[in-house]
Amino acid sequence: MAKPTKPYRTVDARPSRESLVKPGELVDLIEVTPLTLTDRRIYNQLLENAWEAIDKPVLHVIAKSELRGSHNSNDRVGESIERLMAAIVKVEAVWEGKPAIERVQLLGGNLEMARSDGLLEYEIPPRLRKIISNSTIFARLQREVMFALSSKYALTLYEMVQKRGNLRWRSSEKFTLDALRGVLGVPKGKLTSWSNLRMRAIDPAVEEVSALSDYMVEVAPIKTGRSVTHVELRWWRKDGEATGKVERALQFASPGRRARAEGRTEEVEPAPAAAPKPRPAWLDRQGAALKTQTYETAKLRHPGYDIYHVEGEWRSWAQDKEAADPDRAFLAFFRKFAEANPI
Repeated sequence: MAKPTKPYRTVDARPSRESLVKPGELVDLIEVTPLTLTDRRIYNQLLENAWEAIDKPVLHVIAKSELRGSHNSNDRVGESIERLMAAIVKVEAVWEGKPAIERVQLLGGNLEMARSDGLLEYEIPPRLRKIISNSTIFARLQREVMFALSSKYALTLYEMVQKRGNLRWRSSEKFTLDALRGVLGVPKGKLTSWSNLRMRAIDPAVEEVSALSDYMVEVAPIKTGRSVTHVELRWWRKDGEATGKVERALQFASPGRRARAEGRTEEVEPAPAAAPKPRPAWLDRQGAALKTQTYETAKLRHPGYDIYHVEGEWRSWAQDKEAADPDRAFLAFFRKFAEANPI
């Protein structure tokens, strides 16, 4: 008799240079405390940065410069961190085989260095770590798309579709209107009518996600009597030609995309192509250093170990290996080294 296969755990999925992983439970959550587009982007980055040990009771470190994007000030980062700390969300979960709702905080305590080029030290709350550890469904988010979407409704819709897009026998899902408002993070008392919700949130989000992602998306109203009470979210993967259009659309700034949608492409020039990011040199080891925050993260996760000895072991082990991200690879090696050599 064949042994039952274990479900694939979300924490076993690996981020890449182009994409990051987000547990499905954190996609369809309901915000009790509304967040902004910037908050959601920053939170996704914090999850990605912590991924190698996200289910462990450790502190994580990230450079503030990685979170502030094109802004020179760290004020926006600090405000987002405070909102994420204060945010309470409702997460659908399964405990002992039965559906349940958990209310959790998104972010635990943290320490922000005063310097503009300093680090942020943070932790994932224990109950949220448990949810993530038990997760078996996730969304893979393309980093370029995440930063191109211009509203929190569009980013949330994109995450919802990415979570569901690979389901083999399913291409639609129904939501009550209240449930959709909750998942999209519509503030209480706002967009209360279907027409306003559709015009201000749903239609612009559908247009952006359909233009920039690998899926075409539709949100169709369902009436009970004369009122819209439910919607059906539908998605289908684009063909090769449409995928090529996505790549071209991502080369345009937001005003350019709007003009293309309105048929005014002759008025808009493509944004200058960004210089390609050099692939990190893998073990070009004459003096090639890991990031400062990588050493700080290693010290926090594995106190008592000789970090530079472990680094030497890693460099020797990795001579015939390949990796896109040496810093992430070193932390993954350190984790296994610590498990095999407890102190």
